[in-house]
Amino acid sequence: MKDVMGAVAIAVRPEAALSELVETMRRFKVGAVAVIDAEGRPIGVVSEDDLLPKEVDLSHGEMIPAGHKRCREHEKATGTTARDVMTSPALTVVEQTAVREAARLMNAHRIKQLPVVDVATGKIVGTVHQVDLLKIFSRRACDVLADVAAAVARLSPDPKALTIMVDAGVVRVAGKLARRSQIAEIVEAGRRVDGVVDLDVDATYDEDDVAGSR
Repeated sequence: MKDVMGAVAIAVRPEAALSELVETMRRFKVGAVAVIDAEGRPIGVVSEDDLLPKEVDLSHGEMIPAGHKRCREHEKATGTTARDVMTSPALTVVEQTAVREAARLMNAHRIKQLPVVDVATGKIVGTVHQVDLLKIFSRRACDVLADVAAAVARLSPDPKALTIMVDAGVVRVAGKLARRSQIAEIVEAGRRVDGVVDLDVDATYDEDDVAGSR
């Protein structure tokens, strides 16, 4: 993550006016801004959607409990600061988060950027953008192959007994292993390589050390 994240932490304080939020988004050409507390820790995020006015009809004297979705929408529609309109809690990643996991989070939550926080302090240290992750996943197949082969070699299986192929970021490992448990080890190590979208192992093995451990 450290290799792809932006060093600029795009964030505002909770009391920031809506005009400041809009200006920050325009200046950095982003669609969302993190909201941080006095210690620099993200407490929420304001996206372009949060700034769009929402019509919420509360004119019929209904008693709506605090925290109810319609009540929150009304607060956002009439809000004037980042605290009023932000979505909370903030979805964040740390510098140690795998690029693949960050991409999965963005896809699942339909967002294009994530605040990056320090794993020890929780303070914001940067921002990772979807466009930066796409650069990683568009790595040349030969570069991905070399890194996966090196990761597999560190696990000590016989490299001559394995065949590794890469197609559009999908890695396939075939051949013969000494132990069944090495399959999971290869999958875990290979998926950490930048540019690997998915990895599959189709291999035979001499010893089934997994079944006996259950």
